[in-house]
Amino acid sequence: MKAALVELITKISSGCMSDDAIVKVADEAAQAYADPEAFLAANPDINYDDSFPIPLGEWVVVGSLPDTVLFQADTYGDLFAQIVASFGPGVDFNIKPKQLAKTEALTALNRIQVQMGSMNKENGGYTLMNFSQLLDDELQVVLVYGNDVPRVLELCAQVGITAAPSLEALKIAVHV
Repeated sequence: MKAALVELITKISSGCMSDDAIVKVADEAAQAYADPEAFLAANPDINYDDSFPIPLGEWVVVGSLPDTVLFQADTYGDLFAQIVASFGPGVDFNIKPKQLAKTEALTALNRIQVQMGSMNKENGGYTLMNFSQLLDDELQVVLVYGNDVPRVLELCAQVGITAAPSLEALKIAVHV
């Protein structure tokens, strides 16, 4: 479990987390998956109970990802603003978050995906992926190199974390 978590967190963090931080999160999450009661007893400051819709190990992963890795928002404009901020001022984007304000969800997400897919071509661009169960926000995504999408989906299935490419998932949801 820990090896799969290390690989998964490494792939979804796209260089935004140190190896030490990744191993620490994976180690804590593996412990929480293996023995939730012992993990909670050893970490009384953890705010988790049985009412959460995800297992403790998954909650540890989601809660430990920095805001440069896990993006959470209620609108696509806010989501894109967080993504832009995570890249820093030296990276130019063709669209601006405010341009997404009056567009439908599918159009907004498509524009974001086109923009992100055109970046970092040597790794297959970036793909927005829904990650885990929604907790407090309408949108919860990570950026994954396009070349890594199949492996990330495999790893998520292996550790039991829900994940799907965001655009494909929204297209399916809209046409149901």
